[in-house]
This record gives sequence, C-alpha cells and structure tokens, in this order.
Amino acid sequence: MTGSFDRLGPAAPASPVVISVPHAGRDYPLALRAALRVPLTSLLPLEDRHVDRVALEARTGEIMLVQRLPRAWIDLNRGEDERDPRVDEGAPAALPPQQSAKLRSGLGLVPRRASGAGEIWRRRFPADDIAARIARDHRPYHDALSDILAATRAAFGIAVLVDLHSMPPIDGAQVVIGDRFGRSCGARFVARVEAECAALDIGSAVNTPYAGGHILDRQGAPDRGIHAVQIELDRALYLDRRLDAPGLGFARSVALVRRILAAVEDEALAYPMTAAAE
Repeated sequence: MTGSFDRLGPAAPASPVVISVPHAGRDYPLALRAALRVPLTSLLPLEDRHVDRVALEARTGEIMLVQRLPRAWIDLNRGEDERDPRVDEGAPAALPPQQSAKLRSGLGLVPRRASGAGEIWRRRFPADDIAARIARDHRPYHDALSDILAATRAAFGIAVLVDLHSMPPIDGAQVVIGDRFGRSCGARFVARVEAECAALDIGSAVNTPYAGGHILDRQGAPDRGIHAVQIELDRALYLDRRLDAPGLGFARSVALVRRILAAVEDEALAYPMTAAAE
C-alpha cells in the first residue's frame, strides 16, 4: 500500500506486462461526502465498478497499481491542467479552446457531474484543496507507474501497460481497445487483444467510442519500447443485472482478462526489440 493506491506484485518486474486500474476506487473521503449535493450512490456511474476485482483474479506475476480513492475525488486519467473553473477555484476562469471534450462536458480532473445525476457538488473547491489532491493522490500514481514501466523496460527490453477500465453497455462491442489511434501502442498488441476477444466470442472495437486518455498519453512511448493499451470491459459482462455486484459472467470475464494478459506478454517476449521500429 502506497499513499492512496495499492502496488501489488513482486518488487522487481517478473513480466513485461504492467496493469493499472485507476477508476475502481471505492474509498470515499469524508470531505467528499460533505461537499455532495446528491446522494453518494449518484457517484456510482463514475466508478469502474469492481473491475479491480476482475484484475485481481486475472493477474499472475504482473505488477499492478490500483487506486483506492474514487474518480469523483480526482481522475487519474485526466491531466493536471484539466481543471474545471465551475468546480475548481484554482482553474483558469475560461477554458481554452484546445481543452479536451471531456473537460468541457464536466468530466475534468475533478468531475463536475455524473451520468443521471447532473451537477454533483454543493460548492466549488478552493485552489489549495485541488493542488493538494494533485500532489498527494494524482502525481504519485503516475510517478510510480512511470518508474515501474522504466524498470520493466530495462529488465525485458520492452514494457506493456494494460490500463483496465469498464464501461456502460454500448451497441456493437463488449470490449473497447484504446491505443490513442496508434500513438500509444504497437498494432501487434491490439491485434492480440482482438484475437483473444474473438476466441471467446466477445465482440470488440478499437478506439470507438473510447481511445484512451491521459494515462496512455503520458505513459505510452512505443519508440522507447513502452506500449500502453486501454481495455474497457462492458460492465454487463461481469456484474449482475443491476450493474452493482459481481454476477454470473464474472468468471468468464476473469478468463478473458487473463488470456489478454498472457497474449500481450507472449507478444512482448517474442519480439521485444522490434518496439522502436513500430
């Protein structure tokens, strides 16, 4: 356990694959609860509900980081500059046009809204409050992930980050693979993930509607042998009908993620030195 996240696995990398689970946190601080204008249950759509439990069951020898604090407190998949002036007194008064669509829609570094609940806060947060969250809960996660990936690259000649998320049910796919449109990960790893989904007759899509976010932008560097891919699992795959607790499909989803991790590791070990050419 380190700060607001858990580090699981061996001290030194035993696999070229590293797992990140940034959005499944369920430890809601008292300060968060006190600032809400909606019931705490209204924040559940922001959670990647119990996808950390899938990852825990699926992993073998990989190092894994799991954030314990909820996305509503601070979103690890947003950059430190994605601060929303409608919820954060330290943010610029106007959003520059180059800011992300997520930030403009209220899903910035500290989310302003949740699906089905609208605005979630009673007040704006002081600038020093958000700065403290960045320093204590956001930056250490990314620094730790960078260090682990660098150590993994040094040990194996390559590192592959699997950033695991979950999504509400969508039409057309039960798994969405994001690689920032080819910028964060070699195509061969995406192809291996697609193949494992197909082997279990689970429909997949690439970069639509989720291409990945800040974690892939910051950590993925294929030209340096560090690849990063985002995996979004349909919550209906592994949760019950209420999308609340692990359901009948949990074991199958664990099997899928385990196969994905094994396939990505196999691909990395087979061609570690081709990374710079991709």
